[in-house]
Amino acid sequence: MTEASNYTPPKVWEWDSESGGQWSKINRPIAGATHDKVLPVGKHPLQLYSLATPNGVKVTVMLEELLAKGHAGAEYDAHLIRIQDGDQFGSGFVEINPNSKIPAMFDHSATPPTRLFESGSILMYLAEKFGEFIPVDAAGRAECFNWLFWQMGSAPYLGGGFGHFYKYAPFPIEYCIDRFTMETKRQLDVLDKNLAEREYMCGDEYTIADIAIWPWYGSVVLNRTYEAAEFLDAASYKNVNRWASQIDARPAVVRGMKVNRVFGPPEGQLHERHDASDFDTKTQDKLES
Repeated sequence: MTEASNYTPPKVWEWDSESGGQWSKINRPIAGATHDKVLPVGKHPLQLYSLATPNGVKVTVMLEELLAKGHAGAEYDAHLIRIQDGDQFGSGFVEINPNSKIPAMFDHSATPPTRLFESGSILMYLAEKFGEFIPVDAAGRAECFNWLFWQMGSAPYLGGGFGHFYKYAPFPIEYCIDRFTMETKRQLDVLDKNLAEREYMCGDEYTIADIAIWPWYGSVVLNRTYEAAEFLDAASYKNVNRWASQIDARPAVVRGMKVNRVFGPPEGQLHERHDASDFDTKTQDKLES
């Protein structure tokens, strides 16, 4: 890759598949399937195809929270999509999500099955389907959607901006790191000021706004993403840290974090989830022993 200071954009850009750093092979400038692959279908109506990135964790946490509330209809099969291997470009996955990004889901309780993609859309669908984690009054719903869509619009600056250039780019570029660090800290300050007056993002009620925001920003301040908490002075955002730790302790969140996880301690990895008992018998530490 050419050093940034010497780079002059060409008149017409051409794709160099080796120029994107660690994650170069998961992105392409074209859409569509690269190979035929039928997706597996388990026994439950809800079929999730995902990986435990922050966007994937949103959905598994939501499903585990619904099950903790007693909604048997939220039982699900979670199939692993290894994005570094290109599973998201298989024909079956592209049929669900033409954008080839996790998470994606089919709800087979409908005929024909309802396809779902984009994590925010999935959270809204599940919240409305089961009547949970979404306010019932108009003002409360509006505030919940405000913060849900804040996350959808803001997190690309955190992940694709700060995270990429701080952690994954082939070499550090001061301008890029400075630009996205400034924006990430501004976003953390937005959250911190909001949480100074509220227990959760929308008030006293835990909602899909929290479920959407926590896997990204909670993970950063808890130093689980990008190993950047010290660099960002994350400890100074006292209200975000209080909120992040509070959600981190929820049993459903602990379970949801494990699903489709293929990195970290073996006891925290449940590659696929097809039954609630899998948490007790099929985490990687148990399978490896």
